Amino acid sequence: MQELASKAGSLLAKIREEKPLIHNITNWVVTNITANAILQVGALPVMAHAREEVEEMVAAAGALVLNIGTLTPQLVDAMFLAGKKANKLGIPVVFDPVGAGATNLRTESAHFLLRELNIDILRGNSGEIGVLAGFGGEVKGVEAVSSGGERGEVARLAARQFNTVVALTGPRDYVSDGECLVAVDNGHHYLSALTGTGCMATAVVATFAAVADNYLQAAVAGLAAFGLAAEKAARESRGPGSFQAALFDALYHLTPAELEEGARITVL
Repeated sequence: MQELASKAGSLLAKIREEKPLIHNITNWVVTNITANAILQVGALPVMAHAREEVEEMVAAAGALVLNIGTLTPQLVDAMFLAGKKANKLGIPVVFDPVGAGATNLRTESAHFLLRELNIDILRGNSGEIGVLAGFGGEVKGVEAVSSGGERGEVARLAARQFNTVVALTGPRDYVSDGECLVAVDNGHHYLSALTGTGCMATAVVATFAAVADNYLQAAVAGLAAFGLAAEKAARESRGPGSFQAALFDALYHLTPAELEEGARITVL
């Protein structure tokens, strides 16, 4: 546990030093706040969706985020091209299957990307991961209603099935590479009262992946950092509106030492 917390702190320091570029093909609802979350952590965001430029853009990036929150078939084409290029260059790909299970287009597109690309980290809620892995689960719009199983075990089994690191987020976050299972208990309930906080978490995880050589450690570190910043922001805010601004401030001011000390990580 302490080793993972220490690693989280060192990765945050590395982000601040290297300032990696994070290429996002993402949810149009959250483009601005996602970019700001990446910027406050210490990296550089770019939002490039056109299929004509995604291969060129991702070649300059430290990580690629694929997010199907506002999905179109054309966007899936761009994600496929960018993902293939990232795989060829060894650039980590982080996939957020927003709303998978809500419609056939979302579910089929998510399965296509999982099948055709090497996804390094799959970050979703319990409903999305449960549906994609065939364990059941229910998604209403883009929100999880149920997971169809015990959440930690869903994360572990989905990681094995998709040969990736799964970061399953909720009141308690679970991260697994199919063997190791880690719980992250940082966070605050205000996160569920704002649109796009899951997408922000995905972007933060990708930022940590850009400077890591172990993607389970990156996912754990990213979720701990985002959750700890949420805890700090909640103490300074009066509700969800002021919480969002305070969250950006907390991410900006979070230090590696604070992350190492405040990360609540449990190896299960």
